[in-house]
Amino acid sequence: MKWLVYIAFIAISLAAPLVFPAYTQQFSALWVLIILAMTWDMQGGQMGYNSLGNIFFFGFGMYVSAVVQVSIAHDIGEYTYAGGINVFQFTDGQYFTGLVLGVAAAGILCALLAFPLGWILFGLRGPYFAIGTLGVAIAAGEMVGTWEWVGAGQGISMPPFPGNPDTAKFVLYIMNMITGMVCFAVIAWLYSTRFGLALNAIRDDEQKAEGMGLQTLWIKRVCWAVAAFFVGICGAIYGNTVGFIEPLEVAFQTIYLGIFMVVAVLLGGKGTLWGPVVGAIVFHTLKEVTWTHFLGWQWVALGVLIVVIVVYFQEGIMGWLQRQRPEWFGIRVESREPEAEAAT
Repeated sequence: MKWLVYIAFIAISLAAPLVFPAYTQQFSALWVLIILAMTWDMQGGQMGYNSLGNIFFFGFGMYVSAVVQVSIAHDIGEYTYAGGINVFQFTDGQYFTGLVLGVAAAGILCALLAFPLGWILFGLRGPYFAIGTLGVAIAAGEMVGTWEWVGAGQGISMPPFPGNPDTAKFVLYIMNMITGMVCFAVIAWLYSTRFGLALNAIRDDEQKAEGMGLQTLWIKRVCWAVAAFFVGICGAIYGNTVGFIEPLEVAFQTIYLGIFMVVAVLLGGKGTLWGPVVGAIVFHTLKEVTWTHFLGWQWVALGVLIVVIVVYFQEGIMGWLQRQRPEWFGIRVESREPEAEAAT
């Protein structure tokens, strides 16, 4: 049954942009939300550290990729100079080489950066950790917005895809899909190991976990590095998808994707494997519907959705399904009726 679900999910993902080519970019945005939700749940759901700053790695990876891709053929300072009148050309080879190197560099550098940041921020707990991570993301956006070398507040244009725009959308969608599926496979494997048990031990009682000999600080930093790796890659691909990077509204969008990823996890079911995926799909669908049919009231509709989730539906979709149909998840519930009859 489990493998049928996986095969069906892969088949639908591959067929979606072919059956509905006009919505390829929306499907790509859905994969972005799925990746962000899965990586956030590693910390917030499995480990119990609610981060509000994972979007920092999204924006950092985006800018790393942009710098690498442009630097393959041109000087980045001249490329972003606001008063320049030069026309910058990229050959097909330069574009695809830069794209591969930029995406790889984004993931690796984000993972490496997560270690020193984790050493600082994981000294905080509870709401202090959430506010600390949010502060890092906001500060990064403001700092990049004043850095002329990478375009400052005016942003930076990504190298154009050498081909048909529809082909570009499909290629970048496939890259997002592969990243999301690899991320899911890695997370599923981690949750099945002792590392997954260690994350849950930290969530349940960190002091007892330390007393049992777990190196909690190291485990937390590794968890954040894994999340940062995939978020950085996701940001790099997203930057190429939109074609233009701006520090506050595109790269470090704390009030958009930074909130959406958390809501998607809460809607799907915090601390479950499939919860972030299901929640992201449902939330993205609702968001697209409200943006299309309730323009001007979309934030009100999403605000009501958040309130309903937090107040009345805290277990999420997957949590509710596990309670209603435990056998679907391999949970065996023994009936107590024979015991009650014997006692009578």
